[in-house]
Amino acid sequence: MFTVLSAGVAPALALMSFFYLKDRVTEPLALIVRTFILGMLLVFPIMFIQYVLQTEGFVTNPFVESFLIVGLLEEFFKWFIFMYAIYHHSEFDAHYDGIVYAVAISLGFATLENILYLFTNGIRYAFIRAFFPVSSHALFGVIMGYYFGKAKVFSVHKRRTLFLAFLMPYLLHGTYNYILTQLKSNWVIILAPFMIGLWLFSLHRMKIANNPMYSAYSNYEKQEDDPAI
Repeated sequence: MFTVLSAGVAPALALMSFFYLKDRVTEPLALIVRTFILGMLLVFPIMFIQYVLQTEGFVTNPFVESFLIVGLLEEFFKWFIFMYAIYHHSEFDAHYDGIVYAVAISLGFATLENILYLFTNGIRYAFIRAFFPVSSHALFGVIMGYYFGKAKVFSVHKRRTLFLAFLMPYLLHGTYNYILTQLKSNWVIILAPFMIGLWLFSLHRMKIANNPMYSAYSNYEKQEDDPAI
């Protein structure tokens, strides 16, 4: 049991540490732990809804399963929790902060999902799940957090940017799952390049969000829009 728990938690802790330490001004650990736990709690309502939809026959083909049953539900609930618990929080005051908190929510979800999977199917899947499902959730969180951070620090196109915070990870998540369900035994041939591209895209977004010049421009924009300044 301890081995399964360790194997289930270790990838998330490693990834969370990586994204957390990239922040130029680190966020309070208590709030990160809180968002991580909220992400874990999302597993239960999402699993229940997915079970009901599958039982009632809503899963008619791999496309519906990937983009509606999995991608839509999981990314919408993460997006909703971020809006509810983090977006208006006083600690969320910089672009890169969005990445830290969105990754915490995503990895919380991925961790409990991973533990349940390993308990059911065995620890032999621990390595491949660390590289694919857990990592992909973290990277979807990076992209979601990038747009949340952009909406927070820039005053223009907020609604569009908040929508992109849901749309981009949703489309990527749906594509990820569709590759898994369609290719079956050959999924790794397509999914490995997909993950490499996702990593490169996410690292580029992290670099932009953590750029001091970018932050300075956002502060200048706020001043320009504030009639009291």
